[in-house]
Amino acid sequence: MPPQSNHSASSPSVLSSSVVASGLVSTSQLDYCLRVARYRLQQQGGSADADVTDDLLAEVLIEQKLLTQYQTNQLREGRTKLNLGPYICTDWIGQGGMGQVFKAVHEVMGRECAVKVLPQARATKESLDSFAHEIRMQAKLDCPYLVRAFDAGQDGKVHYLVTEYVPGMDLRRLVKSRGPLPVQQCAQIIMQAALGLQYAHEAGLVHRDVKPGNILVTPDGDAKVSDVGLAGFAKDLINDPRAGKIVGTTDYLSPEQIRTPLEIQPTSDIYSLGCTLYYALCGKVPFPGGDTESKLRRHLYEYPLHPRNFVPDITEEFSDIIVDMTDKDPRKRISTAAEVASRLQPWVSDSAQVGAVSMEPSPWMAPPPPQHASPDETQFGEGAVASAENASAVGSAAGIDTSGSAASQPTQLSNGQDEDSAASEQVAPPIDFSDVHSPAHQEQQTAPLAATKNQTNVAVVVALTIAIAVPPALLIGAILGFLARGNL
Repeated sequence: MPPQSNHSASSPSVLSSSVVASGLVSTSQLDYCLRVARYRLQQQGGSADADVTDDLLAEVLIEQKLLTQYQTNQLREGRTKLNLGPYICTDWIGQGGMGQVFKAVHEVMGRECAVKVLPQARATKESLDSFAHEIRMQAKLDCPYLVRAFDAGQDGKVHYLVTEYVPGMDLRRLVKSRGPLPVQQCAQIIMQAALGLQYAHEAGLVHRDVKPGNILVTPDGDAKVSDVGLAGFAKDLINDPRAGKIVGTTDYLSPEQIRTPLEIQPTSDIYSLGCTLYYALCGKVPFPGGDTESKLRRHLYEYPLHPRNFVPDITEEFSDIIVDMTDKDPRKRISTAAEVASRLQPWVSDSAQVGAVSMEPSPWMAPPPPQHASPDETQFGEGAVASAENASAVGSAAGIDTSGSAASQPTQLSNGQDEDSAASEQVAPPIDFSDVHSPAHQEQQTAPLAATKNQTNVAVVVALTIAIAVPPALLIGAILGFLARGNL
């Protein structure tokens, strides 16, 4: 126990002044931490009258579990308001589709939660209507595979939504840091996401922005779909402030989201979930590289490479699930998310532990995108990074009104990559797959995904025909040959 001391620093530090102003730490708690800090200085041979540095005070405050690292950093910058209503922000989680997301704790109940904040700069009538719409939508959902909404409020001019806090990381960060996931883990994550989407669909909701970044994976391997409230009611899209605009992420947009954004059905989410499954399994999006216009055109008219190019031992049955989820024609696509979950169930059942899938990294990574490629997830619509010119060009070509589409630029590094992309290159560099993509080996490359399924069906028919036709022919030939020899 440090000795009592009546000494104080000759001048209050920025941190100690901010701590008092914030109200997060009582005066008696601050005095105790200052005494601990001075005691340490004395133990290190310093003077009892020496000023306590902000670094040392922050260290003690964190050790005593009075503040978090995020809070001390903010207070050292003189930012003393770290609460939104009764919710005290303890960490910054990231940037969501509509605003920043913070980890927080209720000041009375002590429950951890996530708080999504709508930026004041974007507090237009349309944004506020959309934010209120999200709150109402999430309040209707209560499913273990969906992120639950707890509360909503307003602090001054700041509007916020409170949801459950899900430990772990989203699927995009998981794949970028660990590499492509094993088939069993992919099956479990996507199956649980499908069950969550089925619940939302039955409640009349279409997500419209299903992607790896909106699927949270806990340390136990369980999945929860987030941002469901960002989508509009499938039965009442006219009242959705963003109805008629392309809302989603370019790498996971369904063809009908591009052609007819006012007529979106639950099968659109299934296409996006199929693209997400492809990404988790292969470590790359179905159509890597290129700009927004080319990505949208490829979703409309092209098929991705077969997953066997990146996962050589994948079964045709598992590949067929991806094919059926990503059919260009929504009428031929898997019709319900419940069916997706049912078809993935056999691979989940093969897992040793259904509820706790190993998060060990795959020993290889998919090949990197071309040098000119844009980041994996080029946004279009809410949270867009694509240029309005490209978006308008594709929209006009498809007969779409994109004049109201918003665009905002995420935080960028100096080399033009987003932070996730740069981090992934440092953690898990890709292995060379030149043998798959080299022109010299073009004849060995597996055909596009949908085409391979059709070729397989034809091959089966031919094989059966030969199996039936060849034995009688051989028998007849043998008899005729025997008779001919007899005549000779």
